[in-house]
Amino acid sequence: MQFIRFSDLCANGLAKGKRVFIRADLNVPQDDAGHITEDTRIRASIPAIQMALDAGAAVMVTSHLGRPTEGAFKPADSLAPVAARLGQLMNRSVRLVSNWIEGEFSVAPGEVVLLENCRLNKGEKKNDPELAKTLGELCDIFVHDAFGTAHRAEGTTYGIAETAPMACAGPLLAAEMDAIGKALANPKRPLIAIVAGSKVSTKLTILKSLANNVDGLIVGGGIANTFMLAAGLKIGKSLAEPDLLDEAKAVIAAMQARGAAVPIPTDVVTAKEFSPTAKATVKKATEVADDDLILDIGPETAKLLAEQLMQAGTIVWNGPVGVFEFEAFENGTKVIAQAIADSSAFSIAGGGETLAAIAKYGIEKDVGYISTGGGAFLEVLEGKTLPAFEVLARRAKG
Repeated sequence: MQFIRFSDLCANGLAKGKRVFIRADLNVPQDDAGHITEDTRIRASIPAIQMALDAGAAVMVTSHLGRPTEGAFKPADSLAPVAARLGQLMNRSVRLVSNWIEGEFSVAPGEVVLLENCRLNKGEKKNDPELAKTLGELCDIFVHDAFGTAHRAEGTTYGIAETAPMACAGPLLAAEMDAIGKALANPKRPLIAIVAGSKVSTKLTILKSLANNVDGLIVGGGIANTFMLAAGLKIGKSLAEPDLLDEAKAVIAAMQARGAAVPIPTDVVTAKEFSPTAKATVKKATEVADDDLILDIGPETAKLLAEQLMQAGTIVWNGPVGVFEFEAFENGTKVIAQAIADSSAFSIAGGGETLAAIAKYGIEKDVGYISTGGGAFLEVLEGKTLPAFEVLARRAKG
């Protein structure tokens, strides 16, 4: 994946005295009073901003926040709390600029300003060509550093990348592009993917795409139940999608045609009700009763999958394999997580529940790369080329 790196521009003195426009992801959660409750995204955006300041650039930063109505400002949509928090973290003043689209504001080299919620601008969501042209005229260098928006072709994520004099990837986005390239474009084999979740339908295109590329495809959660049905096993009253059995069989067949496999659980952990206090019973996969709920893979299956992961060259992880929030049904996910941590493979993980599992088992430092963008990460797994990747690669060619 060829693209211009902002770090290279700065290292070569090409950002000095230039107007740098950074599209960050500062969409942080707030309470009813407007106080920021979690600031990871703000902290993550600082390296790109500091890099630009250290290079002597005049720095403009913008982001979306929530789902505002274009052209209709409400105080709840304001980035004011973000500007205050960013200023605290960077130990400097960060001025918030409203109604900035026509460029009627000044920013000096060595200064950073935060431009008000970009989704308030008319035409942002639909990437209006006139807006894109106006955005491009605001800067000398556009820096895309918001992977969470990389799958959206909007004004400040795509249009400006086409019209700015130069467009490049910030350190956050560059790291995602490098990790994705390493895991999917040119992986060290065997490549094992773990795709889990409640529904096959939401991950079907991902499963089909991966089936053509991976050496092993581990399914978990409700998805595994549907594959168990496809393999002729009974799953009691477990969550599944019987109308997608043909699709599950097609994925199994695609893997088999390449000498690969979708391991079907040999044992499972069942309960009679979905509850954190439900009694857990380990059963062979062939002995599930009509009133059973499968809530995790069994210890035998977990051990076999862990052994497979220990032999991998690359691991892609999206989704826990059981109801890991309930202690009695967390063993499968815990064993998988530990195997990924212990494996010498390059691992990339993404998705909200996956990140929660990584945090629960404290393996953050043992995962090769933790992806920050939920929807963008899933679209990459589907085999799609993200708009941000496409436009930055095109601009890199001049």
